Amino acid sequence: MLLFIPSIDAILSAITILSLTSPVVADCTRDVLIAAADAYVAAQGNGTLGDLQTLLTSDYKYQENNKASTVAAGVISTALKIANRRTTADTVACASYTELVATTPKPYVIGTQLRHTADGTQITLIDVIAATTGSLSFNAAKTLGYIQKETWSTIDPSKYDTRELLQQTADAYLDMWTNASAYNAVPWGTPCERVEGSALNSPCTVGAPKGGSTNRINMRRYVIDQNFGSAEVQCDFAAVGGVADSHEFRLENGKLRYVDLS
Repeated sequence: MLLFIPSIDAILSAITILSLTSPVVADCTRDVLIAAADAYVAAQGNGTLGDLQTLLTSDYKYQENNKASTVAAGVISTALKIANRRTTADTVACASYTELVATTPKPYVIGTQLRHTADGTQITLIDVIAATTGSLSFNAAKTLGYIQKETWSTIDPSKYDTRELLQQTADAYLDMWTNASAYNAVPWGTPCERVEGSALNSPCTVGAPKGGSTNRINMRRYVIDQNFGSAEVQCDFAAVGGVADSHEFRLENGKLRYVDLS
């Protein structure tokens, strides 16, 4: 396999993303983050910013599929009928993640991170991963059917997995493509299911790689929510040609239960 050497533009883009998504000393609350996510979902449903506009900083950034873009050029300007929505909130990083599935008027599976100011009152970054017809393994109707059967109930605080374990699990999973030993670092659960567009893989280990690629999955941006045992990562899936990607992981009692891809 040829070694992937990023362009100067790609390097500068990665630096920009890291500067925008670095952890902050946050004083935001779950309610504030969820309310902002609600405004985002309404905006995507209507195809206009609406109330979301009032939450944006004057210099906010809009990014889609790992590239700087604008609201006018992005999927957010297309009104979609939302068939399923799930949101997690990271009060440490002051960010949220929302997964959307739409089947009309055009099918989409969308994963969006909202990054906030330290007090949570304003949004600095709308970071969208949008898959539609022609995307790798895409099938919105099948994805919808699979994820609607998943159980994402809140976890008792006494049974929270640590933020460190949640992120370590996500990283170990993504490292499997380049590191043969990473497979054994993933706390595989039983049962465990993985949704990849048109495919439901059970157990999660079906098709799991053990190294082989020289291109590490990079540009990782995290939203971690212990309340749902969730670690979501948006990234550049360099191991398979640089596909813009969102992986969300759910752990229960320290073991991997779900892996959902957007």
